[in-house]
Amino acid sequence: MVDLEQVIQSLDWHQEPQGLYSPIEYTLAGGGKRLRPRLALMAAKMYGGEDLALPVALALEIFHNFTLLHDDLMDKAPTRRGRPTVYVRWNENTAILSGDQMLIEAYKQLEALPPKQLPHILHIFNKMATEICKGQQLDMEFEQREHVSAEEYMDMIRLKTSVLLGTALEAGAYIAGASDADQHNLREAGIQLGLAFQIQDDILDTFGDVATFGKPIGGDILNNKKTLLLITALTLADEEQLTTLNTWLSAQQGTFNPQEKIDAVRSIYEATGAKKLCENRMHFCTKAALAALDKIPADTTEIRKLADKLTNREK
Repeated sequence: MVDLEQVIQSLDWHQEPQGLYSPIEYTLAGGGKRLRPRLALMAAKMYGGEDLALPVALALEIFHNFTLLHDDLMDKAPTRRGRPTVYVRWNENTAILSGDQMLIEAYKQLEALPPKQLPHILHIFNKMATEICKGQQLDMEFEQREHVSAEEYMDMIRLKTSVLLGTALEAGAYIAGASDADQHNLREAGIQLGLAFQIQDDILDTFGDVATFGKPIGGDILNNKKTLLLITALTLADEEQLTTLNTWLSAQQGTFNPQEKIDAVRSIYEATGAKKLCENRMHFCTKAALAALDKIPADTTEIRKLADKLTNREK
């Protein structure tokens, strides 16, 4: 069995200039769920090829952390996994350049794949990377738009978050010789699981415990992020609640007590039933993921257990 954490921590970043590589080592040492590489290895293990999928697993984890490094800079997030983000600990230019190098390092991992498999893996990897960039762009554009529908939001998180999970399962299965049908169903399971994961992440950002969540609670509210919670609340709010929401959304940073805004908006999410509806949608996506797994003849027990943990998590 592959000891994924040991492999990740054994990667050698002691290269020059250290100003480029130290932030990469710092980022990967931050831990996290290692969800994407674990899914790739789980899918490959189902077909007896766990070891064969290790290069893909490492590429996905490095790529994922590259996106987080740049996302933190774009969002001006001060912490990640309970530690200062790279742009805070070093500076913005370092976050950009070290992130760029992480992207290169992700592709370098794929060099270890058999030549016959590399073109297809590059194809689905590149498709995933493009979709993630599209999702990030949509996320930024939504911040400037007054109205965003729930359907638009779901499509955005499918691109920004879910395709990475879907690709992890698809790629791991492909490397280990799974059928086209199994690869397709595993990809669909990963995408639905990713949707559930992101909705849960939005809920935890508003209603979670800072001690377990690993970053400040209420950041999405303070930044007026177009989360499913906000979109749903705007649809369900009565006239008084809508007035209160719009007042907080238009308030300028520095003119209000941050905790007061968080508390006020959070109470509206609960009063309108937005929180409950988002939880219901999260469970719907989870069921869709499990339904896709039902179509696969191989043993999907490990993936099912992981799905259960993800949708019942507190961080």
